[in-house]
Amino acid sequence: MTEFLIRRFIKQPQDTRTPAARERYGALAGVVGLLCNLFLCGGKFLAGFLFGSVSIMADAVNNLSDASSCLITLLGFKLGGKPADAEHPFGHARIEYLSGLSVAVLIMAIGVDLLRTGFERTIHPEEVTFSLLSVAVLILSILVKLWMSVFYRSIGRRIGSTALEATGTDSRNDVVSTTGVLLAAVAARVTGLSLDGPVAMAVALFILWGGVGVVRETLNPLLGEAPSEELVDQLSRQILSYDGVLGLHDLMVHDYGPGRRFASVHVEMSASQQLMHSHDIIDNIERKILEEDGIHLVIHLDPISDDDDVINEHRKMTADLVQQIDPRLTIHDFRMVKGDDHTNLIFDVVIPPEFPMKPEELKRTIAQRMRENDPNHFAVVTVDYSYAPNPAPRDSKKTKV
Repeated sequence: MTEFLIRRFIKQPQDTRTPAARERYGALAGVVGLLCNLFLCGGKFLAGFLFGSVSIMADAVNNLSDASSCLITLLGFKLGGKPADAEHPFGHARIEYLSGLSVAVLIMAIGVDLLRTGFERTIHPEEVTFSLLSVAVLILSILVKLWMSVFYRSIGRRIGSTALEATGTDSRNDVVSTTGVLLAAVAARVTGLSLDGPVAMAVALFILWGGVGVVRETLNPLLGEAPSEELVDQLSRQILSYDGVLGLHDLMVHDYGPGRRFASVHVEMSASQQLMHSHDIIDNIERKILEEDGIHLVIHLDPISDDDDVINEHRKMTADLVQQIDPRLTIHDFRMVKGDDHTNLIFDVVIPPEFPMKPEELKRTIAQRMRENDPNHFAVVTVDYSYAPNPAPRDSKKTKV
């Protein structure tokens, strides 16, 4: 069914990366979700009203909130697909995250109101009339929501939309809540116990929990979350595959919305290599990553002396000494400046998030270890911060991020 809808309503379905393509897929998902949720909402409202079930009414309101979410999603994809302008040079794709945040607020507001209603019905229970019609409506809802979960997740993975994947998770959660309402109706018929109020409260809590999840999913990229380990490993592998690249560090990835990622990285290359040749390699890397991954990458060239045995020996000694303090520490931009009575070892040290030592304390510790190893060595240390997870280790090259 999902593939039929895509072939029927999406032109050039193989195109999933351009803003126009994302807008088409988002519009399809939004319209399908809107129609399905309005259909389910109407059926449940009718059944709940006719047979006096507040839990079914609560589930209907949940579908109504999902329909509202679809409208916001449609608007988010439409506005997010607007091209960049003078005021917003990185585009408008982050509107998709803001639309998801709006959906979360709406979901949580409805959840609070349903929790109040369910609590009142628990304190003052009312008789619920059992009906095969209400059971049939709930079973149909479960089947439709199961399909919608698969539908949203399929499109979300296809276009790389965390918002749609989260909506798929919400549809799966709806299956759980509707199943609870169905079991309450059956239990009331079999045992005579009135579980309508408690089940309505449970559904409300489930809605609130889903709202918290959507907030977390949409707020993290707005705050500036770290790139995934998979993305870091992929970029590192691509960059290191080029001849002449000896290592990389200081990788940063900035997310301006789905399909709008910008990145920068320092790439180490031999200082003895011709500058124009090194520059050509960097241009090729930037162009290839933009074509294959849609990431606007800017590379800073770091020339390093790789043919001087003395420098290489001191670089390895310094790296080993720093890692004795903490194995997570790495160094880069290593240089040696020899004086008459001492040698300055100049380098940057990268500290991971939540590192226990303060920068000045770490510098003093490194300097002390240096002097203990050789009194003529003076450490000139710049503390750097890691903005991405460390990539998987390479056999032939050591990568620092």
